[in-house]
Amino acid sequence: MDFKYLIVRKEDGIGWLKLNRPPMNTLSTEVVLEIERAMDWFAHEDDVMVIVIYAEGKAFVAGADISEMSEFTPMQAREFARNGHRALGKIAGMDKPVIAAVNGYALGGGCEIAIACDIRVLADTVKIGQPEVNLGLIPGFGGTQRLARLVGPGIAKELIYTGKRIEAPEALRIGLIQQIYPKDKLMEETLKMAGEIAGYNPVVVQAAKRACNVAMSYPLEIGLSYETISSAFTMNDTQHGTRPFAIK
Repeated sequence: MDFKYLIVRKEDGIGWLKLNRPPMNTLSTEVVLEIERAMDWFAHEDDVMVIVIYAEGKAFVAGADISEMSEFTPMQAREFARNGHRALGKIAGMDKPVIAAVNGYALGGGCEIAIACDIRVLADTVKIGQPEVNLGLIPGFGGTQRLARLVGPGIAKELIYTGKRIEAPEALRIGLIQQIYPKDKLMEETLKMAGEIAGYNPVVVQAAKRACNVAMSYPLEIGLSYETISSAFTMNDTQHGTRPFAIK
């Protein structure tokens, strides 16, 4: 597929989405719409089992394109937020697991892209946060909702109200991310993780993602019912693999 601000490819069961709007990969309307289009493409590629979103240079995504936003009318600002909700909703709601390999600054919309992913791995030099309050704004691409669900409302409110940028060890401590790697090892380690996930039965992995997503939105009883039904369906698809697993 042709993109202006993304590099999109697939290889060995892994889909790669590289943010490519140097120097800071800021999110303009065009970039957001391209992300949505890329996720739609990945969703229909049956040989893609897992997706990695990444970037190079100083920033993962340093936030929204302020030069574009400064010209918005209230209606245009609302449409921009809706575009962001829709694009990041495609990341969060996609059956296939999505990994954010965060190489540099992940601020505002960059943090929101990361928390829409299933797994976040950070380079040890990264700073991440929701600093919109410094611009007289609140997070507009789902940050007020997903961050609270991920780290709890108290920590989310602190990060959003103060606009602080936290370093990778603090992000790990509060449960915002899963792993920290030296910057020069980030993509190597991400590839290992993505390759491991891609090697498992996609029916099972995708069912697990759907079940985990249900846990974020519904009471425990509904989640348990969903898990039971999903387990029954996936068991028929994977019985050939259960006996070797049991022997290990």
